[in-house]
Amino acid sequence: MSRLEILRFALRGLAANKLRSFLTTLGILIGVAAVILLVAFGEGASQSIQQSIQRLGANTLTVSASFAGGGGGGAFGGGGGGGSRVAGGQNDGPRTQARPLTLEDARALTDRDRVPSVRSVSPVVTANAATAVHEGASHTIAQLVGTYPSYFEATNRPVESGTYFVNDDVLAARKIMVIGRTVAEELFGAADPVGRQVGVSGVPFTVVGVLKESGSSGMQDADDVAVVPLPAMQQSLTGFGALGSIIVQATGADTTDSAQAEVTAVLDQRHGITPAGVADYRILNQATLQETIGSTIGIFTALLGAVAAISLLVGGIGITNIMLVTVTERTREIGIRKAIGAPRSAILGQFLLEATVLSLVGGLSGVAVAFVGTRFTIAGISPVLVPSSIALALGVSVGIGLFFGGYPANRAARLRPIEALRHE
Repeated sequence: MSRLEILRFALRGLAANKLRSFLTTLGILIGVAAVILLVAFGEGASQSIQQSIQRLGANTLTVSASFAGGGGGGAFGGGGGGGSRVAGGQNDGPRTQARPLTLEDARALTDRDRVPSVRSVSPVVTANAATAVHEGASHTIAQLVGTYPSYFEATNRPVESGTYFVNDDVLAARKIMVIGRTVAEELFGAADPVGRQVGVSGVPFTVVGVLKESGSSGMQDADDVAVVPLPAMQQSLTGFGALGSIIVQATGADTTDSAQAEVTAVLDQRHGITPAGVADYRILNQATLQETIGSTIGIFTALLGAVAAISLLVGGIGITNIMLVTVTERTREIGIRKAIGAPRSAILGQFLLEATVLSLVGGLSGVAVAFVGTRFTIAGISPVLVPSSIALALGVSVGIGLFFGGYPANRAARLRPIEALRHE
């Protein structure tokens, strides 16, 4: 019996029970689609988080107060938290008198003799949910930032139109601002915002530039931001209190750890932190955070894929069940075929082929469903197809057909013709 004839017999057997074949295929389809979609969702979440971190740059440190009530939030969530010098770490020991971060702290970090690995220092004060108004249009800016010009380079925020403010604007406390794309669209629509005035809490600011679009990360819109000179922010909106955070840019990615050690030494001295004491600030190293989150998301994605793979196993058990029923129903047919000379290999091949076709069709359909599913944004995250997950899911689905179809096929091939012919 030729391979073509074996294939024809297999397809005819599947077509004889269309609903049963469809339901069996559906189990594999759901399993393959679930594996690919969950891995894609994990990869999309990982890329979204990594992009958010990369906006600060791999050579950037964020210093923020780490005691309760310590000077407000930083530019990127800097206020509050445990008393560690490095995010995620802990130091045990007696706590010294907590001191907020000040402008003098930021200026001390610009001393090239003491911190040679630091390129720039940007003190930051933030005001959340500030309402801006322009000619009847109003918008609540998610984050209003007061800082120095070096902030734009340190946080990797290029200007799309207009320009940055410069050091002279800071010294003169000019009321000017650079806004994000979301703020520009909400207040000005399609009009060019550069040169127009925006009222923030009754204080007029002139827009001098629009930041290049960064996009959203989960629930946070990185473009819903406005940046103004620090003195203008303090004089008009927040007062001359503590800083929310200090953005420190190292001279390079390879000097980030050295810069962190130097910043720690300077702040320890200024804040009176003893070797046995607990620091009243924390330093967030973007490179370290990126590695940690990348590793964590990788484990999370692997777990999601493993959970989804259980549905593939269930689909394989379904194939075994259906093929056993098929063998039982077609016992007399198998006996007749063997009686007229069909070899054992033909019977074995036919039922193996039926199981493999079911799993392969289900696998390919699952890939198609998963591809369509990744076109949609889920909880603010765009799933990203991982080619290896597609290959793995398809390979596993075919393997399931061979493995779980092997027992029923072997059982059919072992039937003795005389016993099969007696079967009712």
